[in-house]
Amino acid sequence: MISEIYDVIVVGAGHAGCEAAAAAANLGSKTLLITMNMQTIGQMSCNPAMGGIAKGQIVREIDAMGGYSGIVADKSAIQFKMLNLSKGPAMWSPRTQNDRMLFAEEWRLALENTPNLDFFQDMVKQLIVENNKVAGVVTSLGIEIKAKSVVLTNGTFLNGLIHVGDKQLGGGRMGEPRAFGITEQLVTLGFEAGRMKTGTPPRVDGRSLDYSKMEEQKGDENPQKFSYLDTPKLTKQLSCHIVYTNETVHDILREGFDRSPMFNGTIQSLGPRYCPSIEDKINRFAERNRHQLFVEPEGWKTVEIYVNGFSSSLPEDVQIKAMKHIPGFENVKVFRPGYAIEYDYFPPTQLKHTLETKLIDNLYFAGQINGTTGYEEAAGQGLIAGINAHNKVHEKGDFILNRDEAYIGVLIDDLITKGTEEPYRMFTSRAEYRLLLRQDNADIRLTEKAYQLGLAKEDRLRRVETKVSESQSLEEFLRETSLKPGIINPVLESIESSPVDQAYRAAQILTRPNMTLEKLDEIDFIKEVSTQYNDEVREQAEINIKYKGYIEKEKENVAKLNRLENIKIPEDFDYTKLSSLSAEAKQKMSNVRPKTIAQAGRISGVSPADINVLLVYLGR
Repeated sequence: MISEIYDVIVVGAGHAGCEAAAAAANLGSKTLLITMNMQTIGQMSCNPAMGGIAKGQIVREIDAMGGYSGIVADKSAIQFKMLNLSKGPAMWSPRTQNDRMLFAEEWRLALENTPNLDFFQDMVKQLIVENNKVAGVVTSLGIEIKAKSVVLTNGTFLNGLIHVGDKQLGGGRMGEPRAFGITEQLVTLGFEAGRMKTGTPPRVDGRSLDYSKMEEQKGDENPQKFSYLDTPKLTKQLSCHIVYTNETVHDILREGFDRSPMFNGTIQSLGPRYCPSIEDKINRFAERNRHQLFVEPEGWKTVEIYVNGFSSSLPEDVQIKAMKHIPGFENVKVFRPGYAIEYDYFPPTQLKHTLETKLIDNLYFAGQINGTTGYEEAAGQGLIAGINAHNKVHEKGDFILNRDEAYIGVLIDDLITKGTEEPYRMFTSRAEYRLLLRQDNADIRLTEKAYQLGLAKEDRLRRVETKVSESQSLEEFLRETSLKPGIINPVLESIESSPVDQAYRAAQILTRPNMTLEKLDEIDFIKEVSTQYNDEVREQAEINIKYKGYIEKEKENVAKLNRLENIKIPEDFDYTKLSSLSAEAKQKMSNVRPKTIAQAGRISGVSPADINVLLVYLGR
């Protein structure tokens, strides 16, 4: 039926699959995206939101690399918030609330308008493997489709099992069938597989809620956006609401614990530590008498509401009974209950930094199949897998982002070096160089790389170059402009900062706590110059001046680490011959096969003493 040999086949059309297919196709590979349901391309399986702590930085990075997630998020946004503004700029994280149906529609439209990309609806049940190299796929209809590379982005569909109380349903998502065959084949080929769990909360009818009993949560007054391109800015926004559980709710939920698959042994796999179910929260944090819930609209035109924070696999009757005791939920009508889902994953230590598997050439894994959780983490992996699948079949070099270059680099290095036994979620704390990896400078960090690859067009690169030159120009003006006491002291007094008795450069004044460029604009000749620049440029200049010392210190630390990144370890290195290495180090390094001394040092269980042994041996 399909006689064409594709450069890249992507299996699965979730966030990882969409980005992988878009990247490979935009780079020029003849690409096929296979999905079990063409109507659920780009589906938001859980919460209708993009970004958040560290996740927002990943979306900005994907956008800077020429990916689609930021564009789709902007076009379907119903609310925008910049999180953590009370902290330093390394912690600022953009987040959008999205229209679920519009998000999926925009993804499909974007992909349908991507050249070199074909679609096919069917389930992939088997890989074609020849001489330890992938050569295509076989679908449930028995159709063989040949390819030079395959990217697996199966999400929660591999042998997915849905739990609602004591009921179990086979499925990858409620109402959708599970996929089977691939896990079993990969295990016979030598791969290690495991099981993980995630969950989702009930969806309820917004018309049945009393919002007067809840705390309104509006979007930012001046909403920003994810994409560095000219995507639309929000002119109106929908509010979310905050409400809290109480002891009565907790008592009702506890009554159902004996019927909970989490507590009766039915579910044995681990769920996401940082996004636990409501029953897990009241069990682990029994001393707390309430837990926060976010009441989130699903879109502009729908009454469906997502009850964020109330993920559950308890019986549906227990979920509904408990919800009726939440303020504003007394008359709640439920569209569908929450549920847990177990699915197969493959420990990511079986991958290279390119996300190609070590056992089978030209086979790539991306997304939840690697043990991650979250749309953004999946999309970032999909982008890298799509790029490298294209590069491999066209005999180009590996594309790898380092830990000091992107959160995506931190994510992938963590996965393949440390592995994960529970769903991995990105946080700013996981990045040792987070002051360099800010959401505001993702374009400066990555657009030139995307341009060299062929994912970013020249106009995008020129835009970044303009941003850099203009921010440098504004910084120079602030560093050269002198402010006499009579001019600056009234401004300092207004923020309760100590007055000065001599002239200071504007840049020096800007480094003071609570001082901002907006505050300096109260001085007319500062405002006359600074307001000639757009908000992006102003923000960049202000951060560079305020945090100059910290940024330079982090760059020095990067340079030190990079010296260890440059010390390569031979691919066939025999760790067992080094008697001075600890037994754990021998085992872990033999399994991970680190490429450099720096990567070896990041492996859990490898000590500084082990690294010194390696350094001495390689030095000889």
